[in-house]
Amino acid sequence: MKLFLTCEHASNALPLEFISWFKKEKDRLNTHEGYDIGAFDVYEVLKDLSFFNTHYPWSRLLIEVNRSLHHSQLFSNVSKAFDEDMKQRLIFEYYQRYRNHIQQHINKTIEGKHVVLHVSIHSFTPVLSSVERQAEIGILYDPHRPKERDFAKQLQAELKLRLVGYRIRLNYPYLGKSDGFTTSLRKIFPSNYLGIELEINQKQLCDEKEKQSIGRALHEAISDLNKN
Repeated sequence: MKLFLTCEHASNALPLEFISWFKKEKDRLNTHEGYDIGAFDVYEVLKDLSFFNTHYPWSRLLIEVNRSLHHSQLFSNVSKAFDEDMKQRLIFEYYQRYRNHIQQHINKTIEGKHVVLHVSIHSFTPVLSSVERQAEIGILYDPHRPKERDFAKQLQAELKLRLVGYRIRLNYPYLGKSDGFTTSLRKIFPSNYLGIELEINQKQLCDEKEKQSIGRALHEAISDLNKN
């Protein structure tokens, strides 16, 4: 398998031309609403394992590249106020450019008779709507795709050996088949593509020692599984 590594919510940065629109959102940009805190650091640790890697460099509050074009959360409450020409620019120059770049590389790799293992790195807020999340790491996959299911379970087992005491759950805190980039890629590539999303609790990623431990464990586990 050829490992593709991506990070859709790597940064809370904004292109210069859009900064003025977000002057009142500075605090929000620094929260989980602006980006996936700590996810890019884990992505950086895993990069050397990948056949292909890329990350989206702008805040999700501009346009949400991990949602379908029809999704209600494609634009934030700020970018929803943009005129239609500006929204179309965001779709073409940011959203589609990012997604198409990855899709083209997947297509080329599959045409080369390889299987693509796509691991998308994310993080989640420890508490959402006053409810505490009950996991340190989530592994998301489509349960109707046997190869994804098998890989997810193997990865869970490997991580449990390395991160003793961590709650490592499957399809939590979200369902792997819900709207997202990997879900759309499964439709485009019904075979020879495995889409796995890693969700890591930001509570752990805000602790430097824990973040390093998680990075090492993931590196070892994915490396070992990709050899087999």
